[in-house]
Amino acid sequence: MADYSPAGKSCIVTGAGAGLGRAMALALAAAGAHVIAADVNETQAQKTVAAAQAAGSAGKMIAHATDVRDVSQCEAAVNRAISELGRLDVLVNCAGLNMVIFSKDFLTDLVRFWTVDPDKWQMLYDVNVRGPFLMARAAAPHMIANKWGRIVNVTTSYSTMIREGNTPYGQAKAALEAGTHCWGEDLEGTGVTCNVLIPGGAADTTMIPDHAPVDRSKLVAPEAMGPPICFLASNASDGINKMRFVARGWNEDAAMEDNLAACMAPAAWPSLAAGASPGAPVRGSVASMQK
Repeated sequence: MADYSPAGKSCIVTGAGAGLGRAMALALAAAGAHVIAADVNETQAQKTVAAAQAAGSAGKMIAHATDVRDVSQCEAAVNRAISELGRLDVLVNCAGLNMVIFSKDFLTDLVRFWTVDPDKWQMLYDVNVRGPFLMARAAAPHMIANKWGRIVNVTTSYSTMIREGNTPYGQAKAALEAGTHCWGEDLEGTGVTCNVLIPGGAADTTMIPDHAPVDRSKLVAPEAMGPPICFLASNASDGINKMRFVARGWNEDAAMEDNLAACMAPAAWPSLAAGASPGAPVRGSVASMQK
């Protein structure tokens, strides 16, 4: 596992107060990374810090209240990482809202798009799309200056993006998926990469209400995100850019090459470009857009 180690890396994990964000923050700290556990609920972030301390994690962890919708708060989180941890190497964008804000019964009583409250629609987009953009916008210049960095965005499965009764959660994650590829293009050659990490199915978090008619034993454990995020935060992932990783298929005992073969694929629907008409540009260069 030495090649997968993020030990000594300085990280920010948003949404670190619960669920997937907490699992990734704890995994990074356990592996020796130093983590800003950012969450809009500072009390929850403190619980993550306490869990890391109780586990005897090798890495330092700091709770930091962050509303990712706010420009100044995103910049403050990045500045705190730099001032207290020395630099910023890794940003994990995990903070998010899902369909629970529209209905606690969204899995059984589908929310149709014409019934969606516009203000809540905007709130979800502000957290799930604007938030990752603001965090990445604040972090990227520091990473570029250091010639090394990782931006990891948590999106969702393709089927969830387009499933009925899933407006606007699915579409917001699709926007972040496309953004991942775009940001990765912008970062080419800088030493900074941008990739996607997803659980690989519904995860056993509070985003699935306790009363939901699902077999929770079949849900993906949040801890599945740990090994692949540690890999992505390590030097072993150098050169891997604009890809998506499915945590459910990652095997800690397998060779890196086997895990990459099982869990990694290009982000943002490259098959659509493959189906373009002959001669059509695959990448949207400025020159091609001016034609």
